[in-house]
Amino acid sequence: MDFEPWQAWLGLGALLAIAEVLGTELILLMLAVGAMAGMVAALAGLGVELQVISAALVSVAMLALVRPSVLKRLHQGPELRHGHTRLVGSRALVTEEITATAPGRVKLDGEIWSAAPYDEHLTIAPGETVEVFEIRGATAYVHPVPRLES
Repeated sequence: MDFEPWQAWLGLGALLAIAEVLGTELILLMLAVGAMAGMVAALAGLGVELQVISAALVSVAMLALVRPSVLKRLHQGPELRHGHTRLVGSRALVTEEITATAPGRVKLDGEIWSAAPYDEHLTIAPGETVEVFEIRGATAYVHPVPRLES
């Protein structure tokens, strides 16, 4: 049974990818991508020397350029927001008119909150959808969400 060079590269890439499951540093996975580059070079009919060079170059590039940012994202974890700060960026429904001189009310996350306009020159009518820009004490500072008019 004769093996073509591209099959050897494919096998090497598969073995490296499977071996990566045992570790979590993504080194073997980056080398597997390099092996896939060697396979592409073999399928293109390039000589063994050029296959090895392309596999090596792609492996080094993946290790230097891709791996650091992927590891950073993997080890970073999600941003956890607690308390009222988790509501910043949420949308709310105005239930009472909101002005700078007379704060109104919004329904935010199933609760009624006092609300003031983030831009003190705005008046926001009931029924409008607003976005929470900031929360100070028990008051949500909101701004209207632009509507797409058809």
